[in-house]
Amino acid sequence: MEGIPGVVDLAVELQVDVPQVRIKANRRAMATYGVTVGELAEAIDVAFNGEVASQILEGQQSYNLVVRFNEANRGNIERIRNALFDTPVGPKVPLSQLAEVVYEKGPNTISRENVQRKIVVQANVSGRDLRGVIDDIQVRLDKNVSMPQGYYVEFGGQFESEQAATRLLTLLSIVSIAAIFLILYLEFGAFRPALFIMVNLPLALIGGIWAVFFTSGIISVASLVGFITLFGIATRNGILMIEHYHHLLAEGKSFRDAIVQGSLERLNPILMTALAAGLGLIPLALGGGEPGKEIQTPMAIVILGGLLSSTALNMIVVPSLFYKFGKRVQ
Repeated sequence: MEGIPGVVDLAVELQVDVPQVRIKANRRAMATYGVTVGELAEAIDVAFNGEVASQILEGQQSYNLVVRFNEANRGNIERIRNALFDTPVGPKVPLSQLAEVVYEKGPNTISRENVQRKIVVQANVSGRDLRGVIDDIQVRLDKNVSMPQGYYVEFGGQFESEQAATRLLTLLSIVSIAAIFLILYLEFGAFRPALFIMVNLPLALIGGIWAVFFTSGIISVASLVGFITLFGIATRNGILMIEHYHHLLAEGKSFRDAIVQGSLERLNPILMTALAAGLGLIPLALGGGEPGKEIQTPMAIVILGGLLSSTALNMIVVPSLFYKFGKRVQ
């Protein structure tokens, strides 16, 4: 990871080796004496950690009576090797005949997550987007690191949280689009007017995606929030136009005149609301390098881009579609 642009404060979880007594079971010898691995492990656990054999009462207090090796035997490897263990076949045998007892150095702590051992390599990201840095790290790992069987790399921290948030927001986006369509259908009582209004969503997406492309080029969690907000703003413009078309038709206007007059009469309200929202978002969109605006700036950029495209295209696409297909629902 060293040398990858954007990676700073690189550190590896500290591991300190300490002397340890390691007992490696000799399964063939254990089978000869009829001892299972579980029985041997239980006996060793009792010898070192102890087992409550009884309780001692002293006045009003009770104390556990724990049976285990004394400290001298626990710290002497020869005495551990010569410790006698009961076997199902009868005679006691020393531990050295059932297992190999050796001194080794090992880690002082073992970190686990989801029952699996782990070691943490951590770093911060500066001057680049998180996704780009992760992609570069993955490319370097695939090229230079061959993982032994059972080992794997998992990215956590902020990246993991961002991935979870992205999945949630994607799901919420789908739910919000479905909810908008359902409300429009219930309001207009037909699928086609609702679809005319929903056409504004891709028109807004065009501007939002282009705005992201020409700025950071990164679709972040904040950008997704901006897209969800954009859906509501874009459908509002379509509602203003389609509803006014229906109102003029109900007053007796011809189909063509209703579209022309309705579009002209709704032009100023749509432009003014878009302009008011856009002017309020410009300071946020221009403050990308300022602390505390890491979320507001990407969101404002998406909304601004979507406002521009949806407002401009809405006045062309929606009247054209309504003129082409709207007469069938009259």
